[in-house]
Amino acid sequence: MSIPCVLSIAGSDSGGGAGIQADLKAFARCGVHGMTAITAITVQNTVEVRAVHAVPPEIIAAQVAVVADDLGVDAVKVGMLGSSVTTSAVAGALRALPAGTPVVVDPVMIAESGGRLLERDAERALIDEILPLASVVTPNVPEARVLAGVTDEGASIEGIARRIHARGPAAVIVTGGHRDEATDLLFDGAAFTPIPGERYPDGAAHGSGCTHASALAAHLALGHDLPAAARAARVIAGEAVRDGLRELGHGAGPVDVFGLVARREAAAGRAGTPLS
Repeated sequence: MSIPCVLSIAGSDSGGGAGIQADLKAFARCGVHGMTAITAITVQNTVEVRAVHAVPPEIIAAQVAVVADDLGVDAVKVGMLGSSVTTSAVAGALRALPAGTPVVVDPVMIAESGGRLLERDAERALIDEILPLASVVTPNVPEARVLAGVTDEGASIEGIARRIHARGPAAVIVTGGHRDEATDLLFDGAAFTPIPGERYPDGAAHGSGCTHASALAAHLALGHDLPAAARAARVIAGEAVRDGLRELGHGAGPVDVFGLVARREAAAGRAGTPLS
């Protein structure tokens, strides 16, 4: 049985909580081989984003091409783009992939710590160049408002999802982290499908959006249809928040898809040694 190969096109998080680092962890958790095309190097931790260094657009495109030529790409997760120049380069790289390759777009705009990760003038490029290439786009509520061009706080999530869908993606999932109910809403252009899940207010959420989108891409690569992939991604992202490493750093702790605390406790129990 061949292992699906899933490509993350995203930024690097030096704190290891989000971005490329979170994507690779989620891919491993789902049982697929992860590959990367790094768009930017961020200087960040759990508290702040101190700097961002963009990777040259030709190097981004070359990273995509080199893995596609050798390993093949069974699905793509697109995360941080940063600038309009990078966005255009990624759009070109996506168009060069075989037709029908699932593309999951996580429209990263703001880091969990509050640092901006998408320049304001790049928002239009994201809408015009990336959304029409997306099999599914996975914004949270604030990101969804930007993509839909909606400023009315009273606008319905269903209406916002319809407006985003009209801009080109095959499907939209508005995630539930910023809603009263922790329910994702899937719209495929024909019907709305709620994807309910547990809320874990005492968890750690840094990297939750990356993890959700990556798990979704992984399950599409594994052959699941979109509703089944969305349900699986919702569970994995929720559990990663639940098991998040709240004690790490001084800001929002990183999610944990591997249950590291439970693994450490189990290992210590087998060895008969106390945890340090």
